[in-house]
Amino acid sequence: MVKPLSLALSIIAVSTTLAAAPVHAQKAYGPGASDTEIKLGQSTPLSGPASAFGAGAGRAVVGYFEMINERGGINGRKISFTQLDNAYSAPKAIEQSRKLVEDVGVLAEVGTIGTVPNVAVQKYLNAKQVPQLLITAGGRRFNDPKAFPWTVPFYPDFETEGRIVAHYVLNAKPDAKIGILFQNDDFGRDYMKGLRAGLGPKASQIIAEASYELADPTIDSQIVQLKAAGVDTLIEQSSAKAAAQSIRKVRELNWSPLHVIGGSTASVETVLKPAGLEASKGVVTTLFLKQPGDPAWADDEEMKVYHAFLKKYAPSANPDDYSVLVAYMNVNALTTVLKKCGDQLTRENLIRQATSLHGERMPLMLPGVSISTAPGDYTPFKVLRIAKFDGTSWTLAGDPVTAD
Repeated sequence: MVKPLSLALSIIAVSTTLAAAPVHAQKAYGPGASDTEIKLGQSTPLSGPASAFGAGAGRAVVGYFEMINERGGINGRKISFTQLDNAYSAPKAIEQSRKLVEDVGVLAEVGTIGTVPNVAVQKYLNAKQVPQLLITAGGRRFNDPKAFPWTVPFYPDFETEGRIVAHYVLNAKPDAKIGILFQNDDFGRDYMKGLRAGLGPKASQIIAEASYELADPTIDSQIVQLKAAGVDTLIEQSSAKAAAQSIRKVRELNWSPLHVIGGSTASVETVLKPAGLEASKGVVTTLFLKQPGDPAWADDEEMKVYHAFLKKYAPSANPDDYSVLVAYMNVNALTTVLKKCGDQLTRENLIRQATSLHGERMPLMLPGVSISTAPGDYTPFKVLRIAKFDGTSWTLAGDPVTAD
């Protein structure tokens, strides 16, 4: 039996095996960096409408840096990490970013969750030339090196995901009568833009669509509307709460469409269980990470390391919570980027290293999935996997799929 401590230690080896930047004779530091520490910050929804994503993920991130510091830090420097609650509110996110930059003095804001907060702070951080680094948001606007060179995403962009879902539907159900449900913001609109582009001429098979606002208490009426339109293929890009509601409502209506949900709502714990596991059976999504609750990965070494890490450093975080899983991948990638910076801990070099990743994978990425970035294209994920929920766990279907 492998001891948790040794497992926790091995995570560092997994996430930092890439070669570090060459040793420079002279060190270079930006704000928040020194010989002994690296100040990083994050705002996350610990409260508010997206707290289901932020709370567990936030605990995992704090625990990860605690582990890193116990092991000597990164390149000998401890991480001083400040996490603030943005309540998934644009004004609050701006307030917290200002606090991180102007009061705390961070080198970078890292891993901030969600479209709304990241859109809100994008102009401010870029104007200040502060890295908005490895953010967990898939809006297409976050891959715009010319307008926003300091914003680097680390999540499959929603337009790419929409294209991939379109390819799946065209193969699985060529004569589909498609209905779409989407959140009325960049999160929903980017996905639908990719979906329409991927469908091409078959976009005419979209016979109904409905949108909702994030603050809406329910989307039941939209689901009733889509069913009444004769839809047999329901594709949605919605929040965790709305996705759970739609799955449950589809079941209540005795409706059996091909139901595709966005990858950001693929959490068994925070979406499918509240919706009902039986009601969720047959739901399709896109994935890029191994799922902790999937028996296929029960003996996987990376999964054992993940569980051991959470048990020791974030025991209140649920390992089956998808947002926790994504946060774990994110901080591994951040460790890799910081390691590559070596002693050149400037904001400019952080961006340079984060946008020079080539076919690399982080712990728990699915077979066939890797990350690549370039100075002219910050999109990290070019390939995703299609999966179907069998009532217990997600089952991969077919080979990796690209948006091309």
